[in-house]
Amino acid sequence: MTIDPACNDMSNSEFYYTSYAYDKLTFEDRHKHRLKYSKPVMDELFAWAEDLNPAPKTGIGKAVYYLLSQRMYLERYLLDGRLEISNNRAERSIKPFVIDRKNFLFANTPRGAKASAIMFSLIETAKENGLNPFKYLTYIFTHAPQMDIRNDIDALQLLLPAFVPKSLKSANM
Repeated sequence: MTIDPACNDMSNSEFYYTSYAYDKLTFEDRHKHRLKYSKPVMDELFAWAEDLNPAPKTGIGKAVYYLLSQRMYLERYLLDGRLEISNNRAERSIKPFVIDRKNFLFANTPRGAKASAIMFSLIETAKENGLNPFKYLTYIFTHAPQMDIRNDIDALQLLLPAFVPKSLKSANM
């Protein structure tokens, strides 16, 4: 599919296509492309919605009101090339935990639920950053107890995926 940058007449799927077509670019280049190609489409969408003026109680009226009330949130992905147009990846990453939630009987207390949430967050963070989750957790549990995080909060930064040894990279990445 070829997108003519001069033509802003795009369907929803084409709008997503323009967003995902730039996944391989650097964050800075992706940001530039979004401003050049996606921003005009988004501006045109909001201009159309503002001019529409449907009856507020109708289905289209509610949809237009919702679109316009969410504008500042929808436009945020134009501000930074690291942001995604949707939360589909986040939704997919938690799907296994949602499906298996009945199996998580250890989370029957608030403390158990908090512990589970922390573990799931660490595992998914490792995956999203191309790290082997088991190796990453082992690294954290080995190094965190030796750190003085109460007096040096910056020490926690050393446990973030960007600062861990390259040996923790997943073989799949």
